[in-house]
Amino acid sequence: MKFRNSFRIGLIPVAALAWGSIALAQAPTPAASPSAAPAPPAASSPATPAPAPSAAPAPAPTGAPAPAASPSAPPATPPAAAQTPAPAPVQTADPFGEEITLEPKKVVIIKGTANWDSAFDTLIEAFKALTTLLDKQGIKASGNSMIVYTSTDDTGFTFLAEIPVEQDPKNLTKDMSIGRSPDGKALKFVHRGSYDNMDNTYEAITNHLDEKKLEAKDTFIEEYITDPLKTAEDTLVINVYVPLK
Repeated sequence: MKFRNSFRIGLIPVAALAWGSIALAQAPTPAASPSAAPAPPAASSPATPAPAPSAAPAPAPTGAPAPAASPSAPPATPPAAAQTPAPAPVQTADPFGEEITLEPKKVVIIKGTANWDSAFDTLIEAFKALTTLLDKQGIKASGNSMIVYTSTDDTGFTFLAEIPVEQDPKNLTKDMSIGRSPDGKALKFVHRGSYDNMDNTYEAITNHLDEKKLEAKDTFIEEYITDPLKTAEDTLVINVYVPLK
């Protein structure tokens, strides 16, 4: 199968930089030079005799020793655990190539064709037609809108626009029907941004399949997590499912 406007790109390896630490040698601290021997004392003058040594040692200071820190007083430095703020929530990356099993759902379907230049506008019109039908009959969607690509080429594609429902709508047009969404093993990828920028996502998908030597079926599915009728095109979130053979 040929993915829409996809092409392969090579990965450019990046050499890792290794940093080595340089130890600074410190010269040993030179030992202090011994003091010069004191000169012999000069003879005491008879008129000024040397003072006699004190008969008793100096009395101990009368002040009481400094009291030890009270055990109830808080420590000068709080424990490390108290100083460390709670870690921020970890944000996981979007799944890329996650293996899942698609469960079939009852869906109302409209079949269509489109060319790449006006692809998103055509898909929006298909979703509007299905939504209008359901709104008139008071039927609420039971899941996210989907596009199933049944064939693609360089100029355009054929597709099935699907909306999950719990009950069968009436008064279907000739290009509408009730059916089941695709099921079975598939790989899940996530696209964020405009529909026009999905080419980058499909490039990555093609490269992933080549790298893992996986063989896909001749179809792929886009599940619109954000409502394409109410969401700005550059903030779309779309799950891409690639069924495997």
